[in-house]
Amino acid sequence: MTKILAPSKFDVVGSFLRPRDLKIAREKFSKGEISGEELKKVEDREIEKLVKKQKEAGLKIISDGEFRRSWWHYDFFWGLEGIEKYTLSQDELIHFHGETLRPDGIKIVGKLGGKNHPFLDHYKFVKGFEDENTVAKQTIPSPAQLLRGVYNQIKAGNPYEDEGKFVDDLARAYGEFFQEIYDLGCRNLQIDDCTWGALVDEDATRLYEKDGKNIEDLKKIYLEINNKAIAYAPEGLNITTHICKGNYKSSFHFKGAYDAVADYVLARENVKAFYLEYDDERSGDFKALAKIPAGKKVVLGIVTSKRPELEDKEELIARIKDAANYIPLENICISPQCGFSSTEEGNAVTEEDQWKKIALLKEVAEEVLI
Repeated sequence: MTKILAPSKFDVVGSFLRPRDLKIAREKFSKGEISGEELKKVEDREIEKLVKKQKEAGLKIISDGEFRRSWWHYDFFWGLEGIEKYTLSQDELIHFHGETLRPDGIKIVGKLGGKNHPFLDHYKFVKGFEDENTVAKQTIPSPAQLLRGVYNQIKAGNPYEDEGKFVDDLARAYGEFFQEIYDLGCRNLQIDDCTWGALVDEDATRLYEKDGKNIEDLKKIYLEINNKAIAYAPEGLNITTHICKGNYKSSFHFKGAYDAVADYVLARENVKAFYLEYDDERSGDFKALAKIPAGKKVVLGIVTSKRPELEDKEELIARIKDAANYIPLENICISPQCGFSSTEEGNAVTEEDQWKKIALLKEVAEEVLI
């Protein structure tokens, strides 16, 4: 098999809209009307269809579209040792712009570990569809994302009382997962991360400060925990990252340019490439790209997954040329700004919209980047 490393010149972030049959099966499973094995059969069938469509669309990096998950992040966290599913109270609910998330959360209940994770089986299934033109990738949430979700739980009387100990153990847990998925043949792994979006949004930073957090200290600890985990990865595991500002039923969580965090994440995070949101004015301009070290790639998320309208081809080309003022054109790739279905509900677009947007990305990439 040809060695293919993410990102491709036109790519996708990860999730795809859940098909109707899959949604029905998941609903029946939640009600106890079908077994886990019956649900898996539906998942397997729908993932196989999705992989076929990805190949037909010309994508070189394939995934399961996150079809086995309810959330882009929680399902992975719930699979770690020492973490359990937790129902949020009314005052803990997470509010996006125009939407409130389901009351799911995470709770630390013991020492962290990353062995024998359920996502290993998810990856093995998709890897079975690799061929000479395509390779599977696995997406998981970042270590910093877990820390953001539980930092108020690290205190006296709880399983972790010291943040430094939590950071060390979480990095090792991720390292265990990295090694085991590498041993299965995975060479492309993407860590999805909303923490940096929170640090560029004034409303979000005010909430941090209300909790007694210093924003500069948070930038340091988020960079530290991600890099400590990556340091455990075996040589040859190609780790990229997607930096998101929230994606739930076409709503967003954060707004702001990357400038305020560029000196940390873009300049110093030890990943091979950055998938970045640039689909509308919320994301700011491309100046922060100049902080990315020479040789690293950036995937410009210049097509939105949130709205059905198809972007103008010439405008996309103009935006790529604008970005090339800050990073060499040969290091630029393009994608939707986020997944089409970061949670099982999906965005307010149709499957036809989804594939039209991917086809447009292919057309633009072939004209400008390939």
